[in-house]
Amino acid sequence: MGKIRTGDLKLVQELNRSIILNMIREHGPISRSEIAKRNGISPTTVASATQELMKEGYVCEVGAGASNGGRKPILLKLASDHLYLIGISVSNFMIEIAQMNLEANISRRSARPVRSLSGDELIEAILSDIALFLQQCPPREQCIGISLITPGVVNSESGTLYFNSKLHLENIPFKQLIETRFGIKTWVENDLNAMVLAEKRFGPYGKCKNMIYVSVADGVGAGIFFHDILLRGGVGGAGELGHTIVDRNGIRCECGNVGCLENYVNWPAVYSRIFASVTRGKPSVIMDLAEGDITRITPAIFKEAIQKHDPLAVDLADEISSFLGLGMVNLINLFNPEIVIIGGSVCVDNNRVIENVRKYVASHALPVLRNLPIRQSTLGKDADLIAAASILLQDIFHFSLAE
Repeated sequence: MGKIRTGDLKLVQELNRSIILNMIREHGPISRSEIAKRNGISPTTVASATQELMKEGYVCEVGAGASNGGRKPILLKLASDHLYLIGISVSNFMIEIAQMNLEANISRRSARPVRSLSGDELIEAILSDIALFLQQCPPREQCIGISLITPGVVNSESGTLYFNSKLHLENIPFKQLIETRFGIKTWVENDLNAMVLAEKRFGPYGKCKNMIYVSVADGVGAGIFFHDILLRGGVGGAGELGHTIVDRNGIRCECGNVGCLENYVNWPAVYSRIFASVTRGKPSVIMDLAEGDITRITPAIFKEAIQKHDPLAVDLADEISSFLGLGMVNLINLFNPEIVIIGGSVCVDNNRVIENVRKYVASHALPVLRNLPIRQSTLGKDADLIAAASILLQDIFHFSLAE
């Protein structure tokens, strides 16, 4: 974080603007007089701020409200569809881009598999996809920004991806590259930091001040809210749960270490064990669901096989549950969250794994910390893009004392 700003007129004006904009976003349609009354701000200040917000396109008038004896007040609401943002999710397997409104609703999207792309080729592919996508967007002056999320160690202040082992990316200045090429203000953030922020902003957990989001997909990581602050760490490396060690004599990881958690629970690890078992001749309904083609096995097929009580799938689910439970206990004992949310393709709609993790936590976490809810993600199939939008929208709507 940068220096703390000192109090002056401009600071007060920005604070009032933030309060007024959020009041309209959360409680609109609402009148100017009601905003002033609820927040103890002068009517003149409210009028000036709302006029500025209307001019910028964030707020619009929607007609008259009920009269309290005098002139009917004019009501204001967030102009959700007047402006737009570009949300981008770069995962280890997919590049997704979406045009979204101020409520993170998607109006248009594109996607392409990463496949064998990595390093400089991947960066150029991302920039080319953005260029093509922007050609079909409304005028640039209506775009409030581009928000990109990706796995790895990300410095959100500089917009630099320091390290992603799977995509072979190091010290990539995404913010600078995108802003220089397209002239649009850009935000860059770690995907799990964005995901926990999205759950807090758009899910039912907005009042939780200590919350952890854990994702198990092609990688494993965590996003952490600690005392209502997004915990990023010194260089953006907080939450790398997948690279905590669970077996000192175990599998060598792409990061260079040995026994990292993600090599026991992520989808590539699960798939490799399925592959090894079926090629050795172990019978499994998984191959029937994949129509005999081992390359078509997906997390969805794995979860369906668990529901059908397939022995191989059930054994694997129980195995990864114990490793994931161990990682979760470490997080819970360290941070004492109010709730843990589990997402990612391996765990969403995987009731056996989630229930096993709950039982493991109930047995192994410190007794005083065990009684906490462990829930599935609420964001649905568009979770990654909603998360990308959340980073930008948080900055637009959230007042900060940091320079």
